[in-house]
Amino acid sequence: MAIIQQNLEKLSVFAGVPTPAANVTATQTSSAIDLLTYDGDVVLILDSSASGGSSPTLDVKIQDCATSGGSYTDVSGAAFTQVTTSASLQTLALNKDECKRYIKIVQTLGGSSQTYRYSINLVGLKKYG
Repeated sequence: MAIIQQNLEKLSVFAGVPTPAANVTATQTSSAIDLLTYDGDVVLILDSSASGGSSPTLDVKIQDCATSGGSYTDVSGAAFTQVTTSASLQTLALNKDECKRYIKIVQTLGGSSQTYRYSINLVGLKKYG
């Protein structure tokens, strides 16, 4: 029991893209997220309500970089399934040891007059609770 309790105490939930006060209507990229203090896999959770607009699409991918202000590149296989008109709840496991130190969450909206309301949270174990 003590091992499980110790791990739960180290569990961290981080709002990579917090739920906005209003619908999102444009493409955006998160701030840099430092993975250095996490141990093992981190899980990203995309929670999106139904969308509006004409043929709306939401594509979310992860990019990484060795420095917070450097040039970010796509992480192979680190993308959510495209969200269209229906609500969507998805998870994406990311082995932080296979990524560079910093990640960004890139959200691309497509369609005409598209609107989405969503959040993307990161869950992982902190190395030093």
